This record gives sequence, C-alpha cells and structure tokens, in this order.
Amino acid sequence: MTPQTEEKLSLKEVIAMGVGGMVGGGIFSVLGLAIAQAGHAAPIAFALGGIIALLTGLSYARLGLYYQSDGGSFTYLEKAFRSPHIAGMGGWLLLVGYVGTMALYAYTFGVYGSAMLGDNSGQNPAMHHFLESLVLLSFLGVNLYGVKASGTSELIIVTIKVLILGLFAVIGLFYVKSDHLLPVFNQGELGVIMGAALIFVAYEGFELIPNAVNEMENPRKNLHRGIIWSIGITLFIYVLVALVAVGNLLPEEIRKYGEYALAEAARPFLGEAGFLLIGIAALFSTASAINATMFGTARLGKVMATEEALPAVFGFQRKQNNIPWASLIIITACTLAFVNLADLTIISSFASSTFLLIFAAINLSAWHLRKTVPGNRWTPLLGLALSLASWITLLLYLWKSSPKSLYWIGAIYAVVIVSEFLFSRRGVLKKS
Repeated sequence: MTPQTEEKLSLKEVIAMGVGGMVGGGIFSVLGLAIAQAGHAAPIAFALGGIIALLTGLSYARLGLYYQSDGGSFTYLEKAFRSPHIAGMGGWLLLVGYVGTMALYAYTFGVYGSAMLGDNSGQNPAMHHFLESLVLLSFLGVNLYGVKASGTSELIIVTIKVLILGLFAVIGLFYVKSDHLLPVFNQGELGVIMGAALIFVAYEGFELIPNAVNEMENPRKNLHRGIIWSIGITLFIYVLVALVAVGNLLPEEIRKYGEYALAEAARPFLGEAGFLLIGIAALFSTASAINATMFGTARLGKVMATEEALPAVFGFQRKQNNIPWASLIIITACTLAFVNLADLTIISSFASSTFLLIFAAINLSAWHLRKTVPGNRWTPLLGLALSLASWITLLLYLWKSSPKSLYWIGAIYAVVIVSEFLFSRRGVLKKS
C-alpha cells in the first residue's frame, strides 16, 4: 500500500488564512470611527495601520521561521525574555485581545443584523443585544459539540467577502465625488494617526499565520510571502473601501449611520441591493471570524495552561475528543459580558490598544533576539517605534475624548497583571 502524503498548506491557502483573519468584521464597523477621526484622509489612516502591520509581519516571519512553534506570540516572548511573567502577561494580553476582537465581531453582527431587520435608527437596543449574544452562544455550542468548520467552507467565505468588498470598491470608484475628498487633511494631520490607532484592530489576524508554519509547504519561502501578501492585499482592500466610503457619503451621513456606514455607502450607486449585499458580507464575515477566533483562542488557553501560564482550569478537556470545554466557556462568558456592557468605541479602542502593545512586544522580541534570529535589525525597531507611537496617540485621544474607554482599558490591564502574579500556577498564591 502506498503511504499517504501529508497534505500541506499551499502559498495560496496561507494567504487566504491571513486575509480571512484580517478581513473578519473590523472593517465593517470601524470604518465610521476612522472617518470620524481622519476625515477625508481615512484611506491614509488605513494605509498607516497597514505599514505598521507590514513591519510587524516581518518580525513574525523571522521569529516564526526560526522557532517553528505552534505557540506563536507566546513562544516568542518566552524565548526573548528571561522572566516567565513577561511571557505570561503577554499570553494573558493575547487572550483578552482575542476576547476584544470577538466582542467587536459580535457587536458588528448585532448592528448589521438589526439594520437588515429594519432597525436602521438603532431604536431597538434589545434586538442588538439579542443578536450579538445569540451569535456567540451559537458558536460556543458548535465548538463544544466539536463541529469544526472545514477549510474549504472557510476559503469559500473568505473568497465571497473579498469579492463583495472588491466589487464595492471598484464600482464605487466611478461614483466618487471629488468635493467629498478635498481638502485631504480636513481633520488635521494628527487625526490620521488617531484614526490609524483606533482602527488598528482591523489588521489583527495575520499573526496567526506563523502558528501554522509546520503545516505549510516550503515554509522558508511561503511563511514570509504569505504574511506580506496577505497584509498587502488587506491594505489595498481597506484603502479602496475607505476611499469609496468617504467619496460617497457626507460627514453628517457617516456620523448618522455610524457602525453600518459601509453598507450605507453602497446605497448611492448600488441602491438597496448594495446595502443588503454589504450587510450579508458583514454577517458572513463576523460569523466566520467569531468561529475561527473562538476555536483558536480556546486552544491557546489550553496550551498556556499546560505551560503554567494560565490556571489549570483552562486546560480541562473532554477525553473523547480533546475539546477544551472549560476554556471555551470562560472565554465566551467574558466576551458576552464585554460586548453587552461596552460600546463600539470602548471595544474597538481596547482591541486596538491590546494588539498594538502585543505587536510592539513582538518587534522588541525580534530586536532583542537579533544575534540569534537572523534578519535586519532596523525593521523591528521601526515597527516597535510606530506601534508605541500609535499606542500613545490612542491613549492621548481617549484621555481627551473618551475617558471611559481609558478606564476600561486600564481596569482590564490591571486584572491581567494581578492575574499573572496571583493566579497563574507560578504566581504568589500558588507558591505560598
């Protein structure tokens, strides 16, 4: 009998994984936030976010290729710093960051679901809360049952949503009104940086590619290419989509429609069908992203529990199929609480802040390991500087315009630090 050849991920599949992880729902809800801050320069804000992602992607590529570990970010922090508490806090931050992104996806699902059911004015918050909770509980049930979304179906969903956004962008370019785009910096240059920092969560997702380094064809070439191509494609889509949205809606319309501004931007040239098409793409994208993020985050929690970076309860799993049921329930419960208690600005700013910090730490790790891990020493330094500058800008913006969001972020980070030092299995309480 001829032995079966182990199937590996092709470059095309690796790119699809990265694009699917990034274009997962963020663009559908944070576009309004970006335009509110950057104004006509919103496409530049998305481009700036993409540049930070590209620089960080290069750090992930070199670390991922050298260590070839499924642990991803957590492993790189372990290797770069002697104190296990740094990797532990990085792991906790990664977990709560994914909780933030799932909350953003669920929030977006609720907004677009309510709008498509006729609640365009947001007068029925109960419907919004019901839908965002329903989608989270539904996928909790799916993951607990053990039904894994097949790679083929995920690839189809990614292709559909990219095609819809691509068609929206290409067709919409012909209807852009120049007076909607000029002057470019109508909100000031600082607004561009604020916009980029606030919507940076839209680029979260590419960092999952190195986790699959052992499952891809020719990782020495395809890991680097997969990260760069996926970020480049996403950046191109985001800039075009932002350009079309700004060119078709007035500022007061964007403020009015807020979270579903992207669907409203399709009305001027595609009519009601365009609104429904973008709405359907948003529902598919967010649902797919919630499922994939929940699946991966629960297993990250299990791995961290085995490394004694999380309490042992995160490692509890069903013997029959190894499903980390406790991790799934805890993570979903935290997401449910967050999405139902916080608003879009809090959710988006928390998720963006967290991943800017994580990406800054990964760039610092790549620079710190420069003598061990080959690569250009200046690239991670530039990525570190831009990540930290964006993070500080975001905090300053929140301090002036949304102190409540800053309090949320500070409180959650305080819980992360306390949890690491008290409740992880190497923490103070476990040693006493």
